[in-house]
Amino acid sequence: MSRSDLERLSKEELIELVLKLHRPEKTSRTSSKPPASDRKERREKARPGGAKPGHEGHKRALTPDPDQVMEHRPASCSACGEPLPTDLPAEVISVHERIDLPLVRPAVEQHRRLCVTCPACRTRVAAPRPAGADATPFGPRLHAVATYLKTFQALSYERLQAALSDLFGLRLSQGGLMNVLRRAQGCFAEGRDAALARLRQASVVASDETGVRIEGANSFHWVFRCEDAVVHHAAPSRASAVVGEVMAGHRPAVWLSDRYSAQQGHGERQQTCLAHLARDVAYAVEAGNDLLALRLQWWLDKAFGLARRLTELAASTLARKRRELEQDLDAILKAPATYDLAQAIRARMQRARDQLLTFVAFPGKVEVTNNACERDLRPAVIQRKVTNGYRAMWAAKGEADVRTVVATAALKTKATPFATLLATITA
Repeated sequence: MSRSDLERLSKEELIELVLKLHRPEKTSRTSSKPPASDRKERREKARPGGAKPGHEGHKRALTPDPDQVMEHRPASCSACGEPLPTDLPAEVISVHERIDLPLVRPAVEQHRRLCVTCPACRTRVAAPRPAGADATPFGPRLHAVATYLKTFQALSYERLQAALSDLFGLRLSQGGLMNVLRRAQGCFAEGRDAALARLRQASVVASDETGVRIEGANSFHWVFRCEDAVVHHAAPSRASAVVGEVMAGHRPAVWLSDRYSAQQGHGERQQTCLAHLARDVAYAVEAGNDLLALRLQWWLDKAFGLARRLTELAASTLARKRRELEQDLDAILKAPATYDLAQAIRARMQRARDQLLTFVAFPGKVEVTNNACERDLRPAVIQRKVTNGYRAMWAAKGEADVRTVVATAALKTKATPFATLLATITA
């Protein structure tokens, strides 16, 4: 804004501009910004490092089944120098471990086809091609390692190429790595379809999305979550048509999401993520002294408290507490707001009025926040920041399939991502 523009403003407009400039910065507590973006406290106010008073110390547990055990006996008496027999009774007074990684080199299995001449009819007979000879020379574990490092450790092709060379002495071109990843990703199509089938039968579905670069263009990484499945989906659009494509006409009883319009209207009922609203309200309280924002913060605290006790209360108690919350909210929304942030929050709450307490009607089945979807999206956000996106759409869709199978398996088992990758690729 230039000086001439400022001179044309009225006194009230100038006051409002100054007040906006003096508003506090948004943090992870008052917005969707990640905690890592928060400014650190001043050093003189920061808590000292190290263990705090009263903290119980912890140490690494000893390995229950070591590969090798070596016992060390004293050879002679430290007092008189007399040699000590090796058959004297002994007790263990301390245990020390030395842990290292073995040298890892690729195990190359070379198959040579031989041809011989039949002594009876002089026909040249060649051995049949070994299984998989026409496919890739790389085995399933190498496919799993490459997929794990690329997908779950967010290595770019260049860094993945260097890691395989430095750690394992394996030299692959970036084009060869691309082929390895594409073949591995194809193994996850069946698991993706199974997760999609479960999602399309779920009664409660949550969804969220985040931006990502695909083929140099702005695109989106979506996640859909239900009790039995987590489905990741890469798409060039953020529109509601993506939801229609994934859900294939299925309308669950409840849809949980933020207030973005493309996330609305896909279920019989809607539950708005209260965490998003709580962050906006917290910023409004921090930036001003409007009583309406404080009352909304108090109301949200009561709603979160009810959500924590939802499965412990009787149906009649839940109905009574819901009526009380609804009456309190009606009174709060009718109160005047003195500045723009509070007015915006009130308008947002009024629009979402019928979507705030849906969870009460489904005890233990509908979450009050969409934090689970946000956690599912976090690795995709890290991947975007580290590698700046995907070179091709097939890579983005293939990685979404991998994340779908791994995340869905994690709902039922404690298998690590690599264990799930290896099991899927070798199946």
